[in-house]
Amino acid sequence: MLFKDLNIVEPIQRALKTQGYSKATPIQEKAIPSILKGIDLLGCAQTGTGKTAAFAIPILQGLAAEPQIKGKRQIKALVLAPTRELAIQISDSFKAYGKHLGLKTLVIYGGVSQNPQTKFLGIGVDILVATPGRLLDLINQRFVRLNNIKYFVLDEADQMLDMGMLEDVKRIIDYIPPKRQTLFFSATMPHEIEKLANQILKDPVKVAITPVSSTVDIIEQSVYFVNKGNKIHLLNHLLKDKSIESALVFSRTKHGADQIVKQLEKSGHNAQAIHGNKSQNARQLALKNFKERKTRVLVATDIAARGIDIDELSHVINFDLPEVPETYVHRIGRTGRAGLGGIAISFCDQEEQALLRDIQKLISKAVPVVEDHPFQLIEKPFEMKAAAVLNRKHSAPKTPASNNRRGSGFGASKSNNRKNDKARDYNKNKKNDKWQ
Repeated sequence: MLFKDLNIVEPIQRALKTQGYSKATPIQEKAIPSILKGIDLLGCAQTGTGKTAAFAIPILQGLAAEPQIKGKRQIKALVLAPTRELAIQISDSFKAYGKHLGLKTLVIYGGVSQNPQTKFLGIGVDILVATPGRLLDLINQRFVRLNNIKYFVLDEADQMLDMGMLEDVKRIIDYIPPKRQTLFFSATMPHEIEKLANQILKDPVKVAITPVSSTVDIIEQSVYFVNKGNKIHLLNHLLKDKSIESALVFSRTKHGADQIVKQLEKSGHNAQAIHGNKSQNARQLALKNFKERKTRVLVATDIAARGIDIDELSHVINFDLPEVPETYVHRIGRTGRAGLGGIAISFCDQEEQALLRDIQKLISKAVPVVEDHPFQLIEKPFEMKAAAVLNRKHSAPKTPASNNRRGSGFGASKSNNRKNDKARDYNKNKKNDKWQ
């Protein structure tokens, strides 16, 4: 369906045309008419389905239709997002779609000085996009009043649960008038999220777009079995392929992300990391460089990458497999945006094979294995590995016992006995540990 068939006003249509949008995505087609009617909405949709436009367009249209009141602008629409990156992206979307409407949008988030944010709040804004922590802080300082809110959007609710933000969200909701339109979006519906949705939504229309297992159908997936220590060598090997124009690499930890970047840079690859320990300016610069193709590889943790929207991303590489299988779908969905194809590559070491099985169960398909690569997974028999460690740690001195300071008497024999006991205990424990 075309946007012009969705009863969208001309100024917004003109802005959408400037952005190159003419055809609505499925979630936009289903959500926009209901939101325009003032109905609460529960949307279950992945990142990359176009859900930001699905709520931004009707909110802008609703606010533009209201009579202009003289004096300071009051906040009438509030959007909560879990990360700074997603909040900035949502704010940019509101500004782009509403560029001909004269409405003011402000984004606020932590990790930076609040002074510029409070300055704009003092002037007055129509739409506020915020992360929960900074918003609650500014509410407590009386810089923000939410008593005029007419539209409330909770985006990526399941991610807020993962990040421990739900209590802050509930406190913020207490400041919002009960008479409002609420739009609730979550990629998954764990029990706590479903409970919160039931509490804050009133007779909502439910829109579910693209079941979690089918979002991966248009993405070319593969898995490489590789020893943990060889993952960085495999990554360097793959990046020699010039067809990998841009790669978003996922690390399970912040320290791991930094180490990957360090090793890639040593090999001559242009890479940057984005994670929670980076300053806001560093994160924004890394993301900007990646979007502008100044940086070829962006290494990210899951939380930092949530909400990152990058057009025409050619490759997603799972350096570490995620512990939650749904996260795999979120990750590889960064490529294949808006129906476009993409390539997702995963590395799997010996300890991650159970995680791979969980992923394949979720997506109801086997991920093809690439066997033709120079860093094949090679696992020595367990007993051999244990013996090798013992030989390194507990090998007897190469010098003759007569040259040993302790000599070859009782003390030396006692020491050797202790080594033998440790070796037997080591083998016994490692044998037991194998099955835990």
